[in-house]
Amino acid sequence: MKNAILLRYPAFAYPLYRRYWFASFASVGGTQLVTLAQGWLVFKLTGSALDLGLLGAAAAVPNILMSLFGGVVADRFDKRKIILVTSVLTASLLFLLALLDATGQVRVWHVMTIAAATSLISGVEWPTRQALFPHLIERDGLLSAVALNSVLWQSTRMIMPALGGVLIAATNTAFLFALAGAGFIVMFFVMLAIRLALPGTNGGSPLHQIQQGLDFIIAHELFRWLILLSYAGMFFVSAYMQLMPAFAQHLDAGETGYGFLLSATGVGSVLGTLAIGGMQKMRSLGLVLLAGAVLSGVSLYGFALAVQFGWYGFALLTAFASSVSASIFMITAMTVMQIEVPAALRGRVMGIHSITYSLMPLGGLLLGAIAHETTLAAAVVFGASAFLIVTLLVAATRPAIRAIDGKTLTVRA
Repeated sequence: MKNAILLRYPAFAYPLYRRYWFASFASVGGTQLVTLAQGWLVFKLTGSALDLGLLGAAAAVPNILMSLFGGVVADRFDKRKIILVTSVLTASLLFLLALLDATGQVRVWHVMTIAAATSLISGVEWPTRQALFPHLIERDGLLSAVALNSVLWQSTRMIMPALGGVLIAATNTAFLFALAGAGFIVMFFVMLAIRLALPGTNGGSPLHQIQQGLDFIIAHELFRWLILLSYAGMFFVSAYMQLMPAFAQHLDAGETGYGFLLSATGVGSVLGTLAIGGMQKMRSLGLVLLAGAVLSGVSLYGFALAVQFGWYGFALLTAFASSVSASIFMITAMTVMQIEVPAALRGRVMGIHSITYSLMPLGGLLLGAIAHETTLAAAVVFGASAFLIVTLLVAATRPAIRAIDGKTLTVRA
């Protein structure tokens, strides 16, 4: 069994990467719990889909603004020390939120302020992680490490929402915030034990370095359009997850049902990640990528129908289907970029790409506003339609995306 795992995922053969991966499981799992608990707490305090959108904006805008500079920080300074500092800061903020919640003093502005602060920190942390993990393995393990990082995110999206929904029902949201903070403390101590200096390079002013990353993206068609599609997918399609507490209430699902709705998206994402793992050497990889994007949007029409008519089981099924397809699209796009980007620019380029994940809650603000003025189902249909228009235009006009060949991809130094 062990040999089979190492054969499929050779990155696990490297002890430093193994320790980093398991520590990341604790902190990323904590991030998933925070997302779940913040959404439930804000909806409990206000009952407003619009406020869920505002929470999304608070969790997104600081990260977007910081990610450009976060990539520069990742490339200029010791990556290990950066993660040590960011882990402590994030844990401290989550313990503070847990205390406010447990003592009954929490207000919506507390939740949104702490969401904004942790978002600002993650704008440095996530580009740093993207730039760090290739240093923990040899080049022959990079492809599997990209896949394992995706499994990490998607598996926690599968496990933590269901667990968190049960824990909220059994305890309270304060317990989840404290548990998430503990996850970041685990990350701190594991990184403290990894004795590896990962110094950066001082290659000019920060603004000049940001410009270098942007120039690379603009000059390379694959990066231009893959990042655009990634941004659009998160902003218009995945953003519906920001409104999941409102969907759960509309479907009369309660806390546990809320957790299972989010877990359905996590299960789908894990299966999509595993499926694409066997396709990454296909000659028609670009067509697979585009098909995943299209199907992720089409599936949401079914989710909107389920919400409109109160079909909880069908909502689970269509959320699952959309996530399988979206994962195939997103993981393929990210893998292509991780392989093709030069190592010296990885922090900056992948930092710009990491803005993708902040666009999901920001898109939730738009969908929340639409839902506030119309219906939840109408908001989902709008997001799915907008993404499908963008995707079909790119598919029709950009042959370089359609022509991505998995057999010709090679890791760049």
